[in-house]
Amino acid sequence: MASFAPSPADVADIGVTGMAVMGSNLARNLARHGYKVAIHNRSVGKTEKVIDSYGDEGQFFPSETMEDFVASLQKPRVAIIMVKAGGPTDAVIDELADLMDEGDIIVDAGNALFTDTRRREAALRERGLHFVGTGVSGGEEGALNGPSIMPGGTPESYKRLGPMLEDISAHVDGEPCCTHVGEDGAGHFVKMVHNGIEYADMQVISEAYDMMSKALGMDAAAIGDVFDQWNKGDLESFLIEITAGVLHHVDDRTGKPFVDIILDQAAQKGTGAWTVQTALDLGVPVTGIAEATFARSVSGGVAQREAARGVLPAEAETQAIDDPERFIDDLQKALYAAKLVSYSQGFDEIAKGAEEYGWNINLGDMAKIWRDGCIIRAKFLNRITEAYDRNPELPLLLADEYFTTEIAKCIPAWRRVVAYAAENGYPVPVFASTLSYYDAVRSERLPAALVQAQRDFFGAHTYQRVDGEGTFHVEWSEDRRESRQD
Repeated sequence: MASFAPSPADVADIGVTGMAVMGSNLARNLARHGYKVAIHNRSVGKTEKVIDSYGDEGQFFPSETMEDFVASLQKPRVAIIMVKAGGPTDAVIDELADLMDEGDIIVDAGNALFTDTRRREAALRERGLHFVGTGVSGGEEGALNGPSIMPGGTPESYKRLGPMLEDISAHVDGEPCCTHVGEDGAGHFVKMVHNGIEYADMQVISEAYDMMSKALGMDAAAIGDVFDQWNKGDLESFLIEITAGVLHHVDDRTGKPFVDIILDQAAQKGTGAWTVQTALDLGVPVTGIAEATFARSVSGGVAQREAARGVLPAEAETQAIDDPERFIDDLQKALYAAKLVSYSQGFDEIAKGAEEYGWNINLGDMAKIWRDGCIIRAKFLNRITEAYDRNPELPLLLADEYFTTEIAKCIPAWRRVVAYAAENGYPVPVFASTLSYYDAVRSERLPAALVQAQRDFFGAHTYQRVDGEGTFHVEWSEDRRESRQD
């Protein structure tokens, strides 16, 4: 393949380096929308494959070297990186930065830890370059046909980059599923939380499936029919839709339901763990996301599961379900409630992150750009946008009038599902943890008072009183006299 040597009038609008599936699909999406796209890959064969297979989809400018790739870009240059996170991303950033001029824009559209993005943005800013950490959700299909896009970086860089990203994103009612999220690492932070919510959503859906399978003895296809029906109501969403598709799929080799031949060990790439670790640092309880992340760890703990199997007693009842239709309706309501809590917790984390790092993130806009193109797209996201439109300072999404009404309809069913699971020995970590969080956050008084008293006893950590101002400590090892500490 010949290297590209541009004439002044023959330059690309934007470039993509990294021609694996996500990178090539993003480049094709841009080309299909009429943009001239420079493409590059460290191994030239992948670039040639894109040209050979999809060269008729638009104007591509292939390059063998990074020097030619950068030279083929219109100034101010925009280069999107779609390579493996971590060291490989840093290496490509350094290579690009050495070839670029002041005002040029480097975009990392992979899954990156937002603190890495902040570090990279600060370093490139000193060199006069813009660095834009950009979340892209929707997988391979979304990258090609319209993803949800969450760009960070400077407002100035968004003026050059934003119109192109908005153009290729998914659209709902004529509105792009893309907006400027906030500066430096804001885009990757929001994408991280998006993925955390995705973890919770997937896990609680699997818990509903498990209950229908074990408690009702339903086969995969019958459960798939239930999910098809649920997808016509409040639970309408991409994940419910694909769950029905998976459950209806039959394995070609064995003729068995596809889900039954898959090893029950769920993998993870780290974004769920990042969400939980960051939430702990920020002091935000994301119990649904945390339990979903731990559930994957439990599933992969082969040695522990083998040691427990047949040894740890269940001491559980086996209760027959007299009214399967009511039980399925309970599961539907419990699933809806657990999903609402997980989304609410995710938005709490975004709000706290914005406060901590000085990002002006519009929470309603985040729900709006998730309405299509992304993995967690769902019918009720419009309601989240409306909630933040009513009150941009809403401290708790669940406290919005619409969601208090919706979740109230689900509470009795939610409690019945969790109680039945506990009595019969079925693991439902997200169903149970989101209900427990709901009960905690609505409580007039929590047992944290005793925890704080214990902390003061063994560590002199002090406490406040309900009947006045001030910080106090009891001399527990002496005369147990209370003294004011502030």
